Amino acid sequence: MSHFSSTPGEISGCDSDEDCGGPNRIRIEKPIESPIANVRIAGSSSQSHHDVTALPGSSIPRSTIQMSSFAEERMRRKLFFFFMNPIEKWQTRRRFPYKFLVQLIKLVLVTMQLCLFAHSRYNHVNYTWDNRVSFSHLFLKGWDAESEVESYPPSVGPLALYIQSDFYDTIDYAIAGYSNLSIAIGPYSYPNEDNTMAPLKLCLYQYKEGVIFGFNESYIFNSEIDKSCINLTGNVTTIGSQEYLASKGVVISFSSLVKATLEFSVKTVNFKVAGLISAPDCYQFDITILFDNTDHDGQMLLSLDAEPIRLHCKGDVEYTIDSEIDAAMRSVLNALVIIICLISFCLCTRAIYRAQLLRNQTVRFFRETYGKELSLEGKIDFLNFWYIMIIFNDILLVLGSSMKEQIERTNFTADEWNTCSVLLGLGNLLVWFGVLRYLGFFKTYNVVILTLKRAAPKISRFLLCALLIYAGFTFCGWLVLGPYHIKFRSLATTSECLFALINGDDMFATFTTMSSKSEMLWWFSRIYLYSFISLYIYVVLSLFISVIMDAYDTIKKYYKDGFPVNDLKEFMGTMSMQDFSSGIDEDENESDSLADVVKRVCCCGRKTSAEGPTGYTSLTK
Repeated sequence: MSHFSSTPGEISGCDSDEDCGGPNRIRIEKPIESPIANVRIAGSSSQSHHDVTALPGSSIPRSTIQMSSFAEERMRRKLFFFFMNPIEKWQTRRRFPYKFLVQLIKLVLVTMQLCLFAHSRYNHVNYTWDNRVSFSHLFLKGWDAESEVESYPPSVGPLALYIQSDFYDTIDYAIAGYSNLSIAIGPYSYPNEDNTMAPLKLCLYQYKEGVIFGFNESYIFNSEIDKSCINLTGNVTTIGSQEYLASKGVVISFSSLVKATLEFSVKTVNFKVAGLISAPDCYQFDITILFDNTDHDGQMLLSLDAEPIRLHCKGDVEYTIDSEIDAAMRSVLNALVIIICLISFCLCTRAIYRAQLLRNQTVRFFRETYGKELSLEGKIDFLNFWYIMIIFNDILLVLGSSMKEQIERTNFTADEWNTCSVLLGLGNLLVWFGVLRYLGFFKTYNVVILTLKRAAPKISRFLLCALLIYAGFTFCGWLVLGPYHIKFRSLATTSECLFALINGDDMFATFTTMSSKSEMLWWFSRIYLYSFISLYIYVVLSLFISVIMDAYDTIKKYYKDGFPVNDLKEFMGTMSMQDFSSGIDEDENESDSLADVVKRVCCCGRKTSAEGPTGYTSLTK
């Protein structure tokens, strides 16, 4: 039963039926627990608000009582209308849900933009990878086709060098392949404008001093690393890299060599992406062959990387025109996404701001009328976390769309592709999450949202306890099994292996790939794995599911017996749609025309003489 309502017939501060919601006036069941409300209002609706005659046995003027009850009723109606969903507001006074329309348009545009960008990104990454494989065959000595397939566990070991002469042979092999670039199947060219061979750059990273005398366990060492680079030009293709470096006075001490890089570039054109209105792409690949001797364990790891940079093509005139059409269409789509996201950002920011103004007004009303503070739960009800999420995804999408436009207009690197894809991907993910807000207006779909909301605190506490146990198993497995098991080589792979075991993935392989070099560690691995799997699959996961099911049962009970209410909801009480048949006190002169919607979006065109700071009609009207 509400503690904030008045007895039937006590509200007489309305000039007409329309002021109190039409002929179907709100039925209030219990007296208001306030000093003013305990005085019965005996006047009719035709009495003047300026009548200062006190009621019998009371020193409070009749006008004060009427205005207090009128203000209380208007506050209740204002709050009730504020917490309506867009469907109820449309049914009440035909208020068009323009924020929903904006989100729907944004969903379509953002998804369309993401599909186009994902297609371009896939073609870009796939083309880059295929060229990297081609460069490995052309310039990397010892490269095998089996290395192109990524498998787990790896079917072959890493490509490495073990003899000093292999180091120079690998450099010579890359130089020979680069000098014979014209015989490659791929349409590769040199980066010079006249298509002449550019010099290769060899960079050596060596300790300043690093001499080892293994026979008497002594050494000379200075950990400072010196970098020296030299261009391989002239007769390096005929005399070989070793003699060429010797002629330049470059001496390589492999005991102090940390790593070496061989760098050069090639240009090419990708015809595959060309279509009816899309032109081919021009690329420059900056190729780097890495000789990694960081571990100084007798093997120098060998790898090749190719960094793509897209260039502006100077190709066919017809395709240039078509390319401009394609670029213009993509730019228009990017601009539409940015505009609709900015509109969404303004609408949601404005809604949050107005909600906080209404919260402050409600807190002040509770303090002045009832002499109490609004509860924290009641204050939180004014903060719409859906709007906060929408604002966040609007920021991500504006940044991602701006970067996408920059990528499509200028040169770019792989890092820009990755950053842009993360921004657009997260933004699109949150946009689709935002659809749940509108599905939550229906009882069937709202059960899922309420269940997650109800279970969230308990799940957080439960996961914290489970995470502590998980961290213990992770560190223990990494320390003990890391040197003997491929899945426990690092802290990250250990955590990934344990998480996979929780979901029942690859259990037998985890058991069988354990090294049997130490019998004690073999038995330890069995006890470790059995204990972890049994604890998390049979205990932790079962308890986790029971926490969610308990929240689901609670929500079902609330739907049957009623949801618990705080002081704010108790004050609001219950109203029907017919109570608002004559309109609510929010922007009564507001129409549903497009011009008025734009005015509401831009926060302008309000009649300040009749409206309060929250945008609602003043209570002293």
